[in-house]
Amino acid sequence: MIVGISGASGIVYGIRLLSTLRRLGIESHLVLSRSAEVTCAHESGLKVADIRALADVNYSITDIGAAISSGSFRTMGMIVAPCSVRSLSEIASGVTSTLLTRAADVVLKERRRLVLMLRETPLHLGHIRSMAAVTEMGAIVYPPVPAFYARPASIEEMVDHTIGRVLDLFDLDTGRVRRWGEAGGT
Repeated sequence: MIVGISGASGIVYGIRLLSTLRRLGIESHLVLSRSAEVTCAHESGLKVADIRALADVNYSITDIGAAISSGSFRTMGMIVAPCSVRSLSEIASGVTSTLLTRAADVVLKERRRLVLMLRETPLHLGHIRSMAAVTEMGAIVYPPVPAFYARPASIEEMVDHTIGRVLDLFDLDTGRVRRWGEAGGT
């Protein structure tokens, strides 16, 4: 699984995604934007090296020759967690300037699953058009909106539920989703 972490607020989603993939035994390939490194310092007690250590394989944001920049490199797909509007817009236009957006472009052209956890509000019409464009291209825009029916007791539970629902899109069950209609899920 390719994991992109952009500079939008919400780096906890990328961190928890990497931890969850490791727990599930899924190989992760991480590309972290420069802005994400800055966000890490503001939102997390972790160092960038700590986040990189959660992934099986790491790539530099400028490594356009990386394995994940080629369609011949087989992956399950990609999750950008969190996804900035800048990354979303590059993916929507197909004009990519970093490995993160190039890898997402490759995932789309190979018809693999791409999930963009967009973290931006409020939205203007340009943002909405970019969301429509990537959706028409086959991506899934998944803003990390908490499910309060699960009655989360902590931010950690909210994040785990959201990551669990994102991984549901890849048929991966984290065991941490309180599902509507199931015992304890309503």
